[in-house]
Amino acid sequence: MTSHTNDADLTSGPLFGKILVFALPIMAMNILQLLFNAADMVVVGRFSGHQALGAVGATGSLIGLIVNLFMGLSVGTSVVVARDYGAGDPKAVSRSVHTSIAVSIIGGIVVMILGLLLCRPLLRMMGTPEEILPLSELYMLIYFLGLPASMVYNFGAAILRAVGDSRRPMNYLTISGIVNVILNLVFVVVFRMGVAGVAWATVISQYLSLYLILNCLLHTDKAIRLITREIRIEKRKLVDIIRIGVPAGLQGTLFSISNVLIQSAVNSFGPTLVAASSAAGNVESFVGTTMNAYYNAAVTFTGQSVGAKKYDRIDSVAKVCAGLIFATWIVLSGAVLLFGKPLLGIYTDEAAVIELGMVRMRIMMFAYFTCGFMNVFPGLTRGMGYSILPMLCTLVGACLMRIVWLMTVFSWHPTIPVLFACYPVTWTLAGGGQVISFFYARHRVRRKAALEGELTPSMSVPV
Repeated sequence: MTSHTNDADLTSGPLFGKILVFALPIMAMNILQLLFNAADMVVVGRFSGHQALGAVGATGSLIGLIVNLFMGLSVGTSVVVARDYGAGDPKAVSRSVHTSIAVSIIGGIVVMILGLLLCRPLLRMMGTPEEILPLSELYMLIYFLGLPASMVYNFGAAILRAVGDSRRPMNYLTISGIVNVILNLVFVVVFRMGVAGVAWATVISQYLSLYLILNCLLHTDKAIRLITREIRIEKRKLVDIIRIGVPAGLQGTLFSISNVLIQSAVNSFGPTLVAASSAAGNVESFVGTTMNAYYNAAVTFTGQSVGAKKYDRIDSVAKVCAGLIFATWIVLSGAVLLFGKPLLGIYTDEAAVIELGMVRMRIMMFAYFTCGFMNVFPGLTRGMGYSILPMLCTLVGACLMRIVWLMTVFSWHPTIPVLFACYPVTWTLAGGGQVISFFYARHRVRRKAALEGELTPSMSVPV
């Protein structure tokens, strides 16, 4: 297969540097995305009040509930394209690319329709405070108009990452994000559009990112080139994508269900805590999204290694990713705790909101590395082709146990600290299960390779 300056062979050479170089653009992209999302909340909180801030923040878990199943399919795209690329099969890569884009278009339209139809009844079901319900509904109605663009962009970015190119998705997101921030200020500060203004700014920036990613895929001369007349669903590739992507999507959906239940509990404390939790959650997500870059690295490096039949590299990928998670937690969690109040002060100047936000952040940051393990080890397992195991670990360790926590411990002691403590407790349980799942999948892959005569003698892999 002809190489490309933005493509990368991840199946040979020292791992630490390659993983870091691959993860840093994704990290930057994720952080930029959060900065742009934070800009939505800062602008609306500062210029439209804490109720508008709560209205936007209250929609996050609900949006995740509706979109995560289809977004999870992009994980299947990343694994399938990475395997084909690692195996050096350009025709298979092309079939995977065109099937993925077809799935993203259909999925984006379906999710948009679901969001438009379900947003109001679901917001009511969550017990969204009446003071912010109309604004939350307005934000979601506009937001979901941009979902088709967001879906195609995420699948396109997954395709580029699968061949080792994590920089161009970052560049495209930077451009669209800057446009988003400018439009936020214009719509909210100049035209006084409030919640509707930040929603329309998001939609416009999503369609800009769609244009940029499609323009890239249409004009490359490599195996991932997109040819519009060849966009169709190939059954075999669809089955591969679904086999890996649907469990990943279900994991995200199940997570969102538990988060919706927690959001309902947060709503029961009133709009002040809703605003505080929204702002604190936005700050915390900078730590989580940084760690999530290692998830993308784990999926791609493991997928290419399996495709190239270099099974010895899988353990080394796991060690490097685990070390990076721990180091990231120490640095970023410490920074969040040290500068928590000034960070929350960016979103609001109301002392009660800031104090409640700090209560949440102190609890969350204490064991955030367990969240990193819970999120990254499924990437290693899925890269080996096992996607149901991570889903089951999330279902039992996180989702089910959060429901149990809310029905027992929180029911017995309905306080704010007890409510937020359910996060680190369930991260720890689910994270332990994900590590066990990784070792199980690793054993199965190596045994199968040994039976087929593909397993090379154990060797030291440079990290």
